[in-house]
Amino acid sequence: MPQAKDLMVIVDDRMQQDYRYVRSEPAGSNFAAGFDPELTPKEMLALGVFCGKYMTDCRDEFPESWFATAKLADGPPDCALNHFGVRAGTPLAVWRAKGWIHPDDPRGWFQWYCRYYSGRRMGEEDARQIARWRAFRRHIAQIVRNCEPGNPFCRPRQRQALLQWAYDSRGL
Repeated sequence: MPQAKDLMVIVDDRMQQDYRYVRSEPAGSNFAAGFDPELTPKEMLALGVFCGKYMTDCRDEFPESWFATAKLADGPPDCALNHFGVRAGTPLAVWRAKGWIHPDDPRGWFQWYCRYYSGRRMGEEDARQIARWRAFRRHIAQIVRNCEPGNPFCRPRQRQALLQWAYDSRGL
């Protein structure tokens, strides 16, 4: 990915046409204080997230290297591709109904994170999404409280959901 500041990105995929944004920070750098995801988008895709369907039509927007080992479904969603082999999360329609979707990121949090990681900054929306990321951390405490360390079969849906929020739940 080019590291140039103020790189204009034009998106044309199934969910956005002629959407434009600027990457004003170097990729993977200059994150907000207290926002320290444990996984990069590339690592998340390689581990298996979102039943392999999240990024199948918008690959041109992100570095090819993100997809070299990504677990993506060729057809319908395949939750066997997820690291823990289970579906985690709720349908996009629920996210829309709850007002969790910002118009600039119609796919939700992970799309926001990929764009943030790539260098886009959006002030208030960044703060909102980072607050949501922090709140999701509560699931770690539930796994620690209820599971023996290293048992990946205990609470696999929560573990998968944590992966989808850039928390590395494999070692819990």
